[in-house]
Amino acid sequence: MFRAAYATDLTDAEWQLLEPYVRSSGLGRPPLHSKRELLNAIFYQLRAGGAWPLLPHDLPPWRTVYKQFEAWRENGTWDRLLTGLRQQLRQFTREAEPTAGAIDS
Repeated sequence: MFRAAYATDLTDAEWQLLEPYVRSSGLGRPPLHSKRELLNAIFYQLRAGGAWPLLPHDLPPWRTVYKQFEAWRENGTWDRLLTGLRQQLRQFTREAEPTAGAIDS
């Protein structure tokens, strides 16, 4: 189903960075909604705010989106994704992992 793009939708380059972190195992029944569309809906909700049931109707159903959001939170996908992206970004200018820290009181 074709839909108009939202400002929060992933670009192809962004999707290439995120896809390895949310890739399916390939087992079981094929999903009704792509991981990219689920991420688009999550990012729309993050930017727009409001109640989950108020997601636009051209995005996947809000219960499906919320269930996937919770599953990724529970299984550590969000933590792995953020850590991986931070390490990739740091490698351009310094070591992937910090070597020192500062505590300001």
